[in-house]
Amino acid sequence: MDIQYGNGAALHWLWIAVLCWGVMVAGVIFNRRRWRVFATENLVDQLVPRRSVARQTLRILLLTAAMILLSIALVDMRWGKQARQVPQQGIEVMFVLDVSRSMLAQDVTPNRLERAKQQINDMLDAMAGDRVGLVLFAGDVRQEVPMTSHYDDFRRSLKGISPESVSRGGSRLGDAIRIASEGFLTQVNDHKAMVILTDGEDQESEPVQMAQRAYQDHGIRIFTIGLGDMEQGARIPADSRRQGDYLQYEGQQVWSRLDGQILLAIATETDGAFIPAGTKQVDMGDVYRGYVSSVPQTEFEMATIDQYQPRFQWFVALALVCCVAQIGVGRSAVAAEQS
Repeated sequence: MDIQYGNGAALHWLWIAVLCWGVMVAGVIFNRRRWRVFATENLVDQLVPRRSVARQTLRILLLTAAMILLSIALVDMRWGKQARQVPQQGIEVMFVLDVSRSMLAQDVTPNRLERAKQQINDMLDAMAGDRVGLVLFAGDVRQEVPMTSHYDDFRRSLKGISPESVSRGGSRLGDAIRIASEGFLTQVNDHKAMVILTDGEDQESEPVQMAQRAYQDHGIRIFTIGLGDMEQGARIPADSRRQGDYLQYEGQQVWSRLDGQILLAIATETDGAFIPAGTKQVDMGDVYRGYVSSVPQTEFEMATIDQYQPRFQWFVALALVCCVAQIGVGRSAVAAEQS
């Protein structure tokens, strides 16, 4: 049987109940042995009849059972699933991830691309109820994950992303914004955000103009995360599997730097925000809560969840029965002694 615990931290009360039972039983045994020190067995039986000991033992058992049952009630054991329809609220967030070869630069650890993937995962941890999608771009653009509320499937797809995930090298940020704008499910303006993670390099694809159009036509607010060293930059590995071999152009090694001007312009034109992460660690939970979550939420379709049914009331009722029975045994013992 599948069981859930609503308050697993209360399990220690079970051990306390067992300990109390041990203390009470030890007290009964100790008292009887103490009587035997001062009197014979027959005299002890007259002073403390065996029926009295039996009643005392029964009262201890009933009291212990009540304590154990109340402890179980505190644990809040639940079993038996019941389907329930719940409304979903949130926004649609399209992640746009740069997978061009410059994202392999190692001015951040382990490289810009892996840092960007980790930042997406960190932002997912802060989300609840939002739909997410993923678009990849370099010289070509590809929608890797359509809008979904299944974060585990999204993470699995994200894990295997590399520069080989698109067919052509380069950096067409404007094309990525245009195609990502078409990937939202809701047709209503607002409730939509785009999060772009890139080093800002672009090959004349008009990213600022595409961003303006996305905001004016679809109400998409764009938040840009800039990765890489803005001053010195870093060399670009020619092959992600080989160390020490760097990309060259006309006999010179190619260096890549964060270009924050384009990313700032995109964010400014779309009522978004530019986060110049650079080579620093950025708390993406704070980025989500401080910026992305400010996008107005909307209601999505109802979701069906299986809810476990609480059963604590059964154990409370049985504990009350044990308490009443324990009181009854005590009163009968008093009546027997008086007679």
